[in-house]
Amino acid sequence: MLLFSTILDINASMKKDDFIRLVIEWNQGSPHMSNIIPGINWKGERNIRFGDDKLWLDIEEYRNQNIIAVRYEKQEDDGSIWDTDYVMNFTAMKMAIRLDRSYTQEALATDSRFSTPHFITLLIERGYLKDDGDLAVLRTPVIIDEDSLELVSEIINGNKRYKLPVVYISRTYYDEDPVNVKLLAGRLKGVAHVLVQKSNVTNLRLKDMCNGQNEYYGAIGIYYPNQSIGHRRYLYRSSIGFDSFLLEKVVRVAIQYSNSQMIDSLYTWQGVNNALLKDRLVSQREDRLAAEEAQKRAEQEATHLLDTLDEEERRIRKQAFDDARSEANRILESFDEDIARLQKQIDELTRTNEALQFENQGLKAKLDSSDLVPVLYMGDEYEFYQGEIKDLILSTLSDTLSNIPQKSRRMDVIKDIINSNDYKRLSEQKTEEIKRLLKNYNGMSGRLKQALIDLGFEITEDGKHYKVTYYGDDRYHTVFAKTPSDGRSGKNNAQAVIRMSF
Repeated sequence: MLLFSTILDINASMKKDDFIRLVIEWNQGSPHMSNIIPGINWKGERNIRFGDDKLWLDIEEYRNQNIIAVRYEKQEDDGSIWDTDYVMNFTAMKMAIRLDRSYTQEALATDSRFSTPHFITLLIERGYLKDDGDLAVLRTPVIIDEDSLELVSEIINGNKRYKLPVVYISRTYYDEDPVNVKLLAGRLKGVAHVLVQKSNVTNLRLKDMCNGQNEYYGAIGIYYPNQSIGHRRYLYRSSIGFDSFLLEKVVRVAIQYSNSQMIDSLYTWQGVNNALLKDRLVSQREDRLAAEEAQKRAEQEATHLLDTLDEEERRIRKQAFDDARSEANRILESFDEDIARLQKQIDELTRTNEALQFENQGLKAKLDSSDLVPVLYMGDEYEFYQGEIKDLILSTLSDTLSNIPQKSRRMDVIKDIINSNDYKRLSEQKTEEIKRLLKNYNGMSGRLKQALIDLGFEITEDGKHYKVTYYGDDRYHTVFAKTPSDGRSGKNNAQAVIRMSF
């Protein structure tokens, strides 16, 4: 499964030895000892492998295309395999960086969280990355003030585009950053430019410059290089502090865009190795043809020579001739075996390349014949807690069962989905807990307040009431009276909370 992919323009100052040294430095400087390959002593070799079967670094040079490809692979104890590829084209001065995760048959099911390769930080620190037009490729945000509003307006109006997407972050109503902008820029290094509004006092001026199309009060806009995608806007929904859900959403969609870009096969590890094998196959075939021609000439010359000899000499020379023919045939057979082996490797790499192309095209092909593919894909809503959206969907499906005819296709399909997705009934558990907490509500005690906070509710005072907001999202709020007027207040409060939250 492709986790991360980007192609970066590289300065001409990077030479082949610089590239290889930097990759080795990236590995040897890892803060995780289990990732470091011991005993690397590189002496300028272009085609060499370090490590063992479970942890290795392989360097391959494809001289015909002036390319060096490096793969780092680590196999975890659970069988999952992490591949990090760096492919540098020294003619085009472009570098592809890819992170994949695959599984052996023994692998356990785990999530797919990952970190953007630290190697990009090394490229930035050493000054190897080319600017993207008038924007440098950074791991820190670019601050937008009065003097740089024209840059943002040109981007928003569609008059200026870059090779990488541009993420524009506006300040909130209270003139604060809606997300941790340094963290966001760091996670999107090499994937997107992050531009941050310095103060919301520029909103009105920017609005005039953009005909009202600008983001404001915490909204975040992503402006893509591809005109068919254009622009996406994500709103700030937290009532206080950083919106971590918004940050994760922006990171996810920006990396998804980067991963979806089609790239030439020679910017992949498999593609470079496939090209090397094809060149070797052509060379082997040419060598075989040359050997066949040499054998034919030798046989013709030997036949002519035999005609000029007496019987005893002819017998001796014929034996030598037969032995030479047998040796020549053996050599030709070895050519055939090498050609067959190379062709098999090419076929295997070709299938791998096709699989990568299918994934980039969004076809979600499963070459291992697995049928565990998603029935639904996530929308734009954030999860308030781990497994929330899945649980709400399964809960809704479960509630519909009573209205579906028995022994029907619809019933069998819905039941199968519920039974196959580890339905934990989280919303039911939270519903029962709310009923218990608010059963005898007669005011907001410290214990009740803490219990509601533990369930994800923010509680603020609002005159004669308490405002109760679910995970800080103002779309989901209700009020509790500070002094209840009757005994039904607790039940009514519980119904209101359950209806809006679960």
